Amino acid sequence: MVRKAAVTTVSNGSYLQGQANGRLPSMDSEQPAQEGKVVLKKKVTLLRGISIIIGTIIGAGIFISPKGILKNTGSVGMSLTVWTACGILSLFGALCYAELGTCIKKSGGHYTYILEAFGPLPAFVRVWVELLIIRPAATAVISLAFGRYILEPFFMQCEIPELAIKLITAVGITLVMVLNSTSVSWSARIQIFLTFCKLVAILIIIVPGVIQLIKGETQHFKNAFAGNDASVMGLPLAFYSGMYAYSGWFYLNFVTEEVENPEKNIPLAICISMIIVTVGYVLTNVAYFTTISAGELLLSKAVAVTFAERLMGNFSLAVPVFVALSCFGSMNGGIFAVSRMFFVASREGHLPEILSMIHVRKHTPLPAVIVLHPLTMIMLFNGDLYSLLNFLSFARWLFIGLVVAGLIYLRYKRPDMPRPFKVPLFIPALFSFTCLFMVALSLYSDPVNTGIGFVITLTGVPAYYLFIVWDKKPKWAPRIVKSFQSILSAAASRG
Repeated sequence: MVRKAAVTTVSNGSYLQGQANGRLPSMDSEQPAQEGKVVLKKKVTLLRGISIIIGTIIGAGIFISPKGILKNTGSVGMSLTVWTACGILSLFGALCYAELGTCIKKSGGHYTYILEAFGPLPAFVRVWVELLIIRPAATAVISLAFGRYILEPFFMQCEIPELAIKLITAVGITLVMVLNSTSVSWSARIQIFLTFCKLVAILIIIVPGVIQLIKGETQHFKNAFAGNDASVMGLPLAFYSGMYAYSGWFYLNFVTEEVENPEKNIPLAICISMIIVTVGYVLTNVAYFTTISAGELLLSKAVAVTFAERLMGNFSLAVPVFVALSCFGSMNGGIFAVSRMFFVASREGHLPEILSMIHVRKHTPLPAVIVLHPLTMIMLFNGDLYSLLNFLSFARWLFIGLVVAGLIYLRYKRPDMPRPFKVPLFIPALFSFTCLFMVALSLYSDPVNTGIGFVITLTGVPAYYLFIVWDKKPKWAPRIVKSFQSILSAAASRG
């Protein structure tokens, strides 16, 4: 049911041919089409691109992270400042990725850009930590929020059992995996619908908040910067929570080869999405504080639900449903995009060959999707939401900072590279410095989580030499790899 991908994209009867050794095609490749090839087609339009970005960014972060930001900043005014600063910083990062996506027209996102700038070793380490830690942890975090909010209407008067949350979460994760394994078109259509639901959920909070402001409900904004002083140790964690809520602006770059007219649509989709999300996030937080005090927000386990209960009465039951749909859309968009990173890494020879195979009839990278399922389940049943949030932020922002630093490096290494979209140099310089500075501070402020993340990240170095460079492996090693590929192939065939 699956076949090795000999090509990467199809557009107007032509495609980019993969080389015999599995390397990515050159950016200028214009090889003729061959009949019978299994491909990932160009099905991502501007609207679908916007839905991937907005639909992935707006997940649980805006409904969970206000608590983490307020706790680490100490005041309403400082928390709103951090939300605004994170939005501007995310916009800077998104603009950098817009440049990279228009000059390096390959899928794979972070992995591909690090490979282009710094070579195979750091690129392998990036995909290694993404596969083992970042993606399973990120999916587990957003999925736990999905499980909690979908059950909220049934447990309004009592605590939701943790086991029930995790069981419903496991069902949601499995459903997303099946959807992305079945059809690219249906996955994209559902993502557009879920993005609409996300924006409705945001408006359900913003509109009553604006009405409260008109009525003069501003008591929680008096002495907005009064309270506990933000510490040097707390601010990086506050930024982690905020940047997590905005994270997702880079996912369109994971599917560049499937985007129609990427030179135009990638920058447009990124800019439109970031403006909508930043304005929406800041207004949502302002709306929260028109009704909920800082102390009450810290005690609330579901901020959006608490807000809705006070202003909307019985209609508040609809809010957790909208939030759950929002989380489901973030899960769907993340898995849709990151599976392409594993697909490309396999095509490069950095992951097992089975992961670069495409289902013959469904034209989906099925093995690259389902490989995440067992790892995500492990994270789901063995992790705490907030520790996972801080833990995955370390590795994620370390490599994002490295990618944007690579943009600066490529400006000097390859000055003649066509750049249809180009940002001022101070933007990538500021963004990469800020990312690396937050990572350095996190090692000081939260040494346990970030220390473990740093050690696990470094395991990618010996893994690279063991699995990629070392040719004289014992005979049993290839057998283990083949057994793993057989298991995935059997699962794919049943799909």
